[in-house]
Amino acid sequence: MVRRTKADALVTRNTLLDAAEHLFQAHGVSRTSLNDIATAAGTTRGAIYWHFKDKADLFNAMMERVTMPLEGALACTARTAETVANPLLSLRDSMMNALRQTATDEQTRRVFEVATHKVEYVSEMQAVRDRHLQVRNECMAMTEEALREAVRREDIKLAMPLSTAALGLHVIVDGLIQNWLLDPQAFDLEKSGRHTVDTYLAGLGFHLPATRSVRRSVPRVARQSAHAD
Repeated sequence: MVRRTKADALVTRNTLLDAAEHLFQAHGVSRTSLNDIATAAGTTRGAIYWHFKDKADLFNAMMERVTMPLEGALACTARTAETVANPLLSLRDSMMNALRQTATDEQTRRVFEVATHKVEYVSEMQAVRDRHLQVRNECMAMTEEALREAVRREDIKLAMPLSTAALGLHVIVDGLIQNWLLDPQAFDLEKSGRHTVDTYLAGLGFHLPATRSVRRSVPRVARQSAHAD
């Protein structure tokens, strides 16, 4: 009998998660069985239980492959808020990175679509709901920490509690992603997100540095031709 290595086990685990992503997206989480996932991955149901406790555990592992880098970036923003040059811009960059990754990375888009539109919080998926709430609460706490330092730096008084301001920012980004996933052609997620987030932050009283628009260099001859027309 061939002894499996850690590398082999990791390949099997990732193959199962890849299969789960595609099946969940195509059929929904509740209508996809562990046996379906095992068959699609070319392995056995026993292999699933070797790596995951149940469907909820597999689902959360699928989510973490995509969300952990985003959560890590936001955690870094909150952790370094007191030392970075501009904590507000660092927070905004984290939000924009989440939108950019959703819009440009196929796996992120697929997983977020599953998490947003293809899962039901039924009894067997209680652990998924718990994980969702935990991530939301942690993200809002980190957002609040970054906003707190930005408020201190700019010496402004918000018109709402800090926790409410953090909730509002979270809802904006989360809502943008959910609506974009319904129809990716409806609007530019990154561009609309940047405008919406900046307007919200300005409305709170923060001062954002003006962003310079990048203009492509146009040859003089082309410009003169355009004027001639």
